[in-house]
Amino acid sequence: MEYNYPNEIKTRLRRIEGQIRGVLRLMDEGKSCKEVVSQLSAIRNASDRALAQIVAENLQQCILEEQANGNPDPGKMVKEAVELLVKSR
Repeated sequence: MEYNYPNEIKTRLRRIEGQIRGVLRLMDEGKSCKEVVSQLSAIRNASDRALAQIVAENLQQCILEEQANGNPDPGKMVKEAVELLVKSR
């Protein structure tokens, strides 16, 4: 199934991309470990939020499609989505 990713998610990922460039700049400038780790932690949190949003929106779309096709029980898809989130950590 093809999924059309919303611009909001793409914007989040571009922001993360900029944060990564910022960390590389901090490293090139010889900034402290504390500053670098702090920024990397922010990147991880932003990445986790983007991941959760992608999974949630995709799950919603899949459930609606399954219900439209006559399958009222989305349990399997919910389980797969949760497994994806757990596996990502």
